[in-house]
Amino acid sequence: MNYGILFAGVGGQGVLSMAAIIGRAAMAEGLHAKQSEVHGMAQRGGAVQAHLRLSDGPIESDLIALGSADLILSLEPVEGLRYLRFLSRTGTLITAAAAFVNIPDYPDIEGVLQRIRGLPRAIVIESDRIAEQAGDLQTVNTVMVGAASHVLPLEPESLEAALTATFERKGEQVLRANLAAFRAGRAAAG
Repeated sequence: MNYGILFAGVGGQGVLSMAAIIGRAAMAEGLHAKQSEVHGMAQRGGAVQAHLRLSDGPIESDLIALGSADLILSLEPVEGLRYLRFLSRTGTLITAAAAFVNIPDYPDIEGVLQRIRGLPRAIVIESDRIAEQAGDLQTVNTVMVGAASHVLPLEPESLEAALTATFERKGEQVLRANLAAFRAGRAAAG
């Protein structure tokens, strides 16, 4: 088994956190995981991406080749489209619906979402609304991990355990909000 995930977003959205949580869950299941990240101008709202490769055997490279990603998990719609050339023919694009308008000529969001919805395997998640309903708007990235849980080669329980290990030190309220966000994201994509 080999599975490649490309994470996309802009600085501060939690792209690297999503990759770390999924990687932690994969290793707990005995899989090999290799991650690479590009921060770019993250501190100024610039693009951030991470590659995460999962396998039941050794992984030589942490980078995903063009046309071979099984999943693009994006916190921003335009950023999801930016990396579309990495997606395999059978891959899935899962993106948050909300735009992060960080450039003056940001394209029409409805046109962007229409293009995404026209892909063979794409899911658009109203992650801001779901995170707010889960109790904390800062859990958008956890909502997206929940949405992706249906296509990941991992058990949902492993992902919840990774979330617990990541957030329990931040207190019970933060942990509860993240678990609720994960479950709500999973329900929204199911």
